[in-house]
Amino acid sequence: MHFAKHWAATLDDYVIDLAWLPAPAGEPDSQRLAAASAAGGITLYDATGAIVHQLPGHDNGTNGLAWAPVGREQAPAPEGTGKLAGPPNILATGGQDGRVRFWNATTGALHAEAVLGDDWVEHLAWSAVGSELARAPDRASKLAGPPHLFAAAGKKLRALRPDGSVAHAFKDAPKTITALSVAQLSALLPGDGPGEHQAGSSRLRCDAQPLLAAAHFGGVCVWNATTFALEKEFFYGNTIHALAWSPDGRWLVAGCQDNAVHLWAPAEDLELHMSGYETKLKELSFSHDSKWLATGGGKDVCVWDCAGAGPEGREPLPLPQTARTTAVAFQNRHGLLATGDAGGAFTLWSPTRKNQLVAGVKMPAAATKFAWSPDDSLLAVGTEKGAVYVFKAD
Repeated sequence: MHFAKHWAATLDDYVIDLAWLPAPAGEPDSQRLAAASAAGGITLYDATGAIVHQLPGHDNGTNGLAWAPVGREQAPAPEGTGKLAGPPNILATGGQDGRVRFWNATTGALHAEAVLGDDWVEHLAWSAVGSELARAPDRASKLAGPPHLFAAAGKKLRALRPDGSVAHAFKDAPKTITALSVAQLSALLPGDGPGEHQAGSSRLRCDAQPLLAAAHFGGVCVWNATTFALEKEFFYGNTIHALAWSPDGRWLVAGCQDNAVHLWAPAEDLELHMSGYETKLKELSFSHDSKWLATGGGKDVCVWDCAGAGPEGREPLPLPQTARTTAVAFQNRHGLLATGDAGGAFTLWSPTRKNQLVAGVKMPAAATKFAWSPDDSLLAVGTEKGAVYVFKAD
């Protein structure tokens, strides 16, 4: 495997978020990268590192960004065939100004805006409603319409349409919302096969809809991302800093203040807990096949086997680093794992191989964010000093 730096750029502040446009390979805008500076500005780059657009972002600071599924405002064609229609590519951003902004990534223009109040908009997550209709045209009537963006500011949680209008205002959370994660339709819906499939000890219906998990101090609420109905509520006696669904929709994982990882399998009423980490835990990433869970929470990265009965009681696979873990990210379709530490080192691993270490890079500053391109050919790395590096893997 060849792994080398492809290009580099510099923002005016800490790189707070990075994301690749999820366009299929070969489309004109595929391999477009959005990078957000903590100071507020947002830069869009093409695959060569050339600046496509510089967006003003948010006054006082940007907190996060998220591309609309497959980079489109998606709605079924009028004939109801399940085909997708409706450009442009939409990038959503949230900021310290209490606003969510929707940008046309093709023109760089502000497409729409939603005001959530005085609290910072800190968490964004898109549902896959509409984006999976091409794979499941027989269910188009059930899931018609554009995707929703879920945005959290303080105790408020809103479902927003790509035009900025409010599709649903959820009941306020009892405490500030600290994390959001969506189990996409593709995770709960096999591409083929009979009406049900096996997941652990439960049988999940193939017409299951996407689920939204929202964490606050004291627990997690799981909502139906299409109907907005409350499906489950899980209690946890501490702050949750991070949430992640496994790609198959089986596991909901929380990174916690009390130096622990907590797992739920909502369809099985199964709950697991792994404690003993060195620090509070903010770094989580699942492998594409849902088997492996990478966690930070200390100097070494722990990789847990989540197959079968789950990771509780098993020994994790440790991946050594030189300082506290700052970021982890598995590839989207393959098995490589990127990890970064506070000393500025980042490492590429293949956890299932005998020789796990693939490549190592020493940077001037610690990684704050990793983002793999949709086809896994490019890895973007953001640092606390504002550098953006893009590496090519082939």
